[in-house]
Amino acid sequence: MSNTINPGADAGGLVTTFIAAANNNNNGTARNGGGGATAASGGGGGGSGGSWYEALSRAWGQTLDAQASRITELSGSIGGGGDQPSNMVALTAESLRMQFVSNSAATSQNSVGEALNALARK
Repeated sequence: MSNTINPGADAGGLVTTFIAAANNNNNGTARNGGGGATAASGGGGGGSGGSWYEALSRAWGQTLDAQASRITELSGSIGGGGDQPSNMVALTAESLRMQFVSNSAATSQNSVGEALNALARK
């Protein structure tokens, strides 16, 4: 397991995971005009079943899931008798990274949501 945030595409770092998840979740919606809402409901229309905001949300979710898997893996190794100090420190570091990513996800979601709200009012 690598301890860097983005060790490269082969190692599956958090940044790489987020970008890959955003690209996979996009499904062309940003290129097609976004807007998960239909024209009848007052939304922008277009897109193929979801907005870029939904793709962003799914990407954050998948990134958080990947980080949670790392934490679960380390917890399992500690619970299985590998309770060396180095493993405990690694678990603490991964838990703090999870906190950082979770806070970043919440902040970006709130910021984008407020911006979309402001645009909708204009």
